[in-house]
Amino acid sequence: MKIKFQKYQANGNDFIMLVEKETGIALAEKQITKLCDRHFGIGADGLMVLRNSEAYDFEMHYYNSDGKKASMCGNGGRSIASLAYSLGYAGKRMVFLASDGVHEAIIEKEIIKGILFDVSLKMVDVEKVKQLPDHFFLNTGVPHYVEFVEGLADMDVVNKGRQIRFDNRFGAEGTNANFIEVHHDRIEIRTYERGVEDETLSCGTGVTASAIATFIKTGKKGLPIHARGGSFKVNFEQQEAGFVNVWLRGPAEKVFEGEIDL
Repeated sequence: MKIKFQKYQANGNDFIMLVEKETGIALAEKQITKLCDRHFGIGADGLMVLRNSEAYDFEMHYYNSDGKKASMCGNGGRSIASLAYSLGYAGKRMVFLASDGVHEAIIEKEIIKGILFDVSLKMVDVEKVKQLPDHFFLNTGVPHYVEFVEGLADMDVVNKGRQIRFDNRFGAEGTNANFIEVHHDRIEIRTYERGVEDETLSCGTGVTASAIATFIKTGKKGLPIHARGGSFKVNFEQQEAGFVNVWLRGPAEKVFEGEIDL
C-alpha cells in the first residue's frame, strides 16, 4: 500500500507529515519507526498526522522516531500549522488540539509561497519550575532538564544527554536534556531528545524551557536562541501562578513530498 507524505523541517528538526483523510489507515509503531529511519525509510525525527476536528481547525498527533506517541513538539507544531494553512484547513490564525492541550498558531509571514513560513506557536503555561543546584526542571509540553554550561561547542551532548535522559530521578519516561551557554546577545543551546535518542539540530520545547530558565537565573529575556539548526524567539509573561502567554517563533519549511510503499 502506498501513502502520500510531505517532509517538513523547522530549524533542522525534521518531520514526516501525513493527512489522515489521504492515508485512511492507522500506522503501527514498527511502520512509523521504519518511515523515520534515515537509511531504510524517508528519514525524520518524528512523524505527525493531521486529523479533522469538529471543535478546532485540526488535530495534531505526533510520534517520535521510535514509533511511540509523544505529548508535544514545538517545531512539529509550527510545521503542522504551516501544512494546515497550505492545505486550507486553517487561515493565518488557527487553533488546534495536541496531546498536551489546545494551541494557537499564527502564520506571521509566508516567505516562499507554499514552502517557507515564519510561524508563532503558543505553548502551554508553565506552572512549576524546579531550580536545583546543577539544573532546572520544567515541563513545556514535555519534560525538560536544563543545565547552564561553558564550552558548549565541545561538549559530548549525546553521552551526557543519554545519562540524564535515563536517570532514575526522572522516572520511567525520562526527560529531554538541554545544555545552554548564555552570552550577552544570545543563548546557545544543544538538546538530547528522548524518543529520538540522539542530539537533534533543534528542539522547540527545549528552546522554550531554556528561555524560561535563563530568565529565572539571569533576568535576561527576549534574547535570540541559537540551536545548531537555526534561531528562535521566545516570549512569555511571568505571573504568580507561573509563566503564561508563552510563544515560540521560528521558521518552518516544506522540503519535499512524495509517496512511499508501506
